[in-house]
Order: sequence, then C-alpha cells, then structure tokens
Amino acid sequence: MNGSTIAANLPLAVGLVVVAALALGYVFLMPLLAGERRATQRLRAVSASAAGNAIRGATVNRREQVAKTLGEIEAKAKGAAKVTLDLKIARAGLSWSKRTYWIVSGGLGLFLGLLMLTITASPFAGLGGAFVGGLGVPMFLLRHLRKRRIARFTRELPNAVDVVVRGIRTGIPVGDCFRMVSREAEEPVRSEFRIIIETQALGLSLGEAVSRLYERVPVPEVNFFSIVINIQQQSGGNLSEALNNLSRVLRERRKMAGKIQAMSMEAKSSAGIIAALPFAVAGITSLTSPDYISLLWTTDIGRLALLGSAVWMTFGILTIRKMIAFDY
Repeated sequence: MNGSTIAANLPLAVGLVVVAALALGYVFLMPLLAGERRATQRLRAVSASAAGNAIRGATVNRREQVAKTLGEIEAKAKGAAKVTLDLKIARAGLSWSKRTYWIVSGGLGLFLGLLMLTITASPFAGLGGAFVGGLGVPMFLLRHLRKRRIARFTRELPNAVDVVVRGIRTGIPVGDCFRMVSREAEEPVRSEFRIIIETQALGLSLGEAVSRLYERVPVPEVNFFSIVINIQQQSGGNLSEALNNLSRVLRERRKMAGKIQAMSMEAKSSAGIIAALPFAVAGITSLTSPDYISLLWTTDIGRLALLGSAVWMTFGILTIRKMIAFDY
C-alpha cells in the first residue's frame, strides 16, 4: 500500500474513530443521564405532591377557621342580650332617653283616657283609653319607625358596600372606606357607619364594631355583612371580591322582595276585602235598617253573638295574615 492510498483513506478512518467514540460515550453515559433525569422527575413529583398537600392543608385550615368564625358569630347571636327599651328606641332611630319615652307615653295615656272618659262617661272606657295611649300607641310607633328605618337601610346598604369595594380596589384602607360612607351615604346608613367608626376609636376591632351593627339593625343583610367582615378579619382573603359578591346578593334579594310583593298583592287585596266585608255590611245595614241591626247591642243574645263574631273574626284575620306573609 503506497502513501497516496493511506492519505486518501485517512479521513474515513478518523470519521470511524469519532463515530465509535460517540457510540461508546452514548452507551456508557446515557444510563447516568437517564438516572439523573429520573431523579429530577422524582424530585419534581415529590415537590408537587408536597405543594399539593400544603395547599390542601391550607384549604382545610381556612375552612376550619371560617367554620370557627361562623360558630362564634352564631354563638354571639344566640347569646345576645334581651331587647331593652334603649335598644328599641335606637332601632327606631330616635334620640330619646327612657325618661323622655315614659313622659311621652304618660302624656298620650292621659290624653286618650280623658278623651274616652269625656265621650263615653265610662270609667272603664277611660281606663282602656289610658292603657292604649300609655302602652299600645308608643310601642306601635316604635315598631312602625323601626320598620321604616330598616327598609331605608337595606335599600341604601348595597350602595355603601359598592363604595367600600371601589375604595379597596383603588388601595384605600378599609377604615377610610368606612369613613367615606359615614360622610357621603344616605341616612340611616351614614349614622350607623359613623357609630362603627366611633366604636373603633374606643378600641374595638372592625369585626366587633360591625357585629354591634346587627344589634341595632337586626336584618339578614346586616348579618351577611357582619359575617363577611369578621371572616376576612380573622381568616384573611380578598375582601373586595367578597363584598362585591355580597353587594350582588343584596341587590338580588331586593329584586326578589319586589317580585314577591308584586305577586302577592292580589292575595293581600283579597284578604283586605274579606276582612273588611263584615264591617262594611254592618255599617250599610245600620244606615238602611237601624232597628234590625240594633238588636245586636240591645239584647243579651245579640251581645253574645257580637262577642263570638269578634273572636272568630280575630282568628280569621290572623290566619289570613299568616297565609299572605311571604318570607324570602
């Protein structure tokens, strides 16, 4: 073999040597690389499993915290103090003291008692008028004012919650959002949020201050608001999202209440007509045939019939009222 042949086959030999070296490297190094890759995969799997367990553990812990918070709120609601006269006056939105309330009640009782005594010349009628004026009329007024105030509060509360949500999303602290509501909202939301701010200034937390709001405005909407604030204060979470959902729920409840009221108006009208029908017939009969109907209060049997009719009418009206009272 001459030198020209060796020079011509030299590149081929070098190529074969390189290929053989790469093949040997693949044979001996690939198991090591595969082992490292499997080890890396196992490490990633273990890490993912640990992260999943941590997330599940955090979820379980959060659920436990939320359940604990709800339990505490429910226990506070069950162990709430008895509704006192001061609390009834506060729920009605009045700034009266107990002394003022009793003075007004005594004045009404004296006025109605003297009026009934003057009209009927009967001491029993006078005592009845004094009783109704001293106890019945003031409690009725407190109940009426409380219902009207609660209706205004529930109508304005979703707007106040929206103000708090927008403030939180723009980076304003929750306390400052509540101050904005206490300055700009409509009554009675404005005064109630001002009481929350003043209660916080005395050293109570925001959750405790909002929990006291439910004592003054005992409606489910306020209870929902109190639960959301307490859970966020104790367990954390996205307060703006929770309040945004609460605002949507409150507005949907408002719409549902309007639908129920519209759908139940026919039943309420029928109940009012049925309840007023005996009195209307008695009034027309007394105008057309006074001698005929006067037997009801001039004879013993007639008085007994009137008493029985009044009892059965009371039962009937209460039954109809229960039938048309729709909860939502």
